[in-house]
Amino acid sequence: MDIIILHRNLRLEDNSALFHGSVNQNYRVIYVYDKHYWSSDGRSPRQFSFLMDCMKEVQSGLRSLNSYIEIFEGSYSELSTYIERNYPQSKIHFNHSTDTSYYRNQISKFKDTFKGSSRLNVYEDFGIQIDQFNRDNWSFDWNRQMRKCRYDQPKPNLSSKSTDLMNFDDFLDLSKSIIQKGFQKGGTKEANAKLNSFFDSRSEGYSKKMSSPHEAEESCSRLSPHIAFGSISIREIYQKLEAHYPQSPFKKDLYSFRKRLYWHCHFIQKLETEPAIEFNSMHSMCDDLRPFDNKEFIDRWINGETGFPFLDACMLYLREKGWINFRMRAMIMSFASYNLWQPWQSTSPLLGELFVDYEPGIHIPQVQMQSGVTGINLPRIYSVNKQSLDQDPEAKWIKQIIPSLNDIDPKKIHSSDLHTAYISPVVDLKQSAKYARDTIWSIRKGDEFKKIARSVYYKHGSRKRS
Repeated sequence: MDIIILHRNLRLEDNSALFHGSVNQNYRVIYVYDKHYWSSDGRSPRQFSFLMDCMKEVQSGLRSLNSYIEIFEGSYSELSTYIERNYPQSKIHFNHSTDTSYYRNQISKFKDTFKGSSRLNVYEDFGIQIDQFNRDNWSFDWNRQMRKCRYDQPKPNLSSKSTDLMNFDDFLDLSKSIIQKGFQKGGTKEANAKLNSFFDSRSEGYSKKMSSPHEAEESCSRLSPHIAFGSISIREIYQKLEAHYPQSPFKKDLYSFRKRLYWHCHFIQKLETEPAIEFNSMHSMCDDLRPFDNKEFIDRWINGETGFPFLDACMLYLREKGWINFRMRAMIMSFASYNLWQPWQSTSPLLGELFVDYEPGIHIPQVQMQSGVTGINLPRIYSVNKQSLDQDPEAKWIKQIIPSLNDIDPKKIHSSDLHTAYISPVVDLKQSAKYARDTIWSIRKGDEFKKIARSVYYKHGSRKRS
């Protein structure tokens, strides 16, 4: 008996664990539902809802192969006990996932149960180096993984034994109270539709439009949640991009998109290499910068009530849609860390919960980057008012999201000079930026800071250009 464990690679095609686990055509497919995982930092019902969309499609595909998803409720430690008791000779297959500490600790204990045996098979995910990590060779290795042949769909299951675990349909019924509608829909069909429409037309102007929260909604690929939950493999996206690129009229835009596939994995590798950055700044001298958090500041920030219309519009949009473009994500985090001077460890999980496409390996390093605590990236303090003017000159997008500003002069909106017409600003923008800039640069000048920064670069810095 082969046991295939699902976590985030929720697709039939190019799925290493599903393919290898199905070779003997006597297999069970199990999803581990751990309520503690789904209540851990950064997780939320909007992500669970996307996952369930993906699972429904996988379930449908498995049915045609005389198989189905079974639900194990509990921890990975409890799953290992279940497997040892019921299937002591089974082989176990799952795809590696770079995830947060709760999952990482659980899966580590699970692996230890089968350590020393040949029963456990763990497969590479994305372009991540699991073993023999070498940042100098990383780019070469990533390209090698992207060019490998994709795996076929799993083979039909010749075993149809009854199960003592919950079936997927019952799990779906029980989960209805958790599922939230109105966010981006999951599943491989949706992923392919997004990819095809992006190649065909939506990518036109992508390299410029992706900066605007209004234009990016249509012009970005919108594949990020599909990649995060694995309804399509990044290798399939890369190979289809390579095949489409020569005849595309939007080469500049697709070239920009291709670079982001690389950066996607580059950032995940940071968390894979150094899991402690979930809690600690990459540069150890930066953890003392912001020793206290301010609950009122954080609440106003996360709820879009800072008194800065453009920032608030971005937060309200994100809360409604579960997505916003990268530049605005950077601005949102920059404001929390520099202008509000809040520790990123307090704000990062709250922001993560809002993203349907929450990918810890990207979110956490990016949060640190936008907070100026990596040591290898120059601090960039986004001006909320400048971004407002640049991205929404006539304030049309802002007014759509905050209708109470409909009759207000755009100049006043961009300068946040609204007096009683809007919420009072939570901080003084210029003074708070100056304080942040002076404080950050006061520690960056020292020799000890530079010495530690060099070690951070050797571990995490990109070598693509060198």
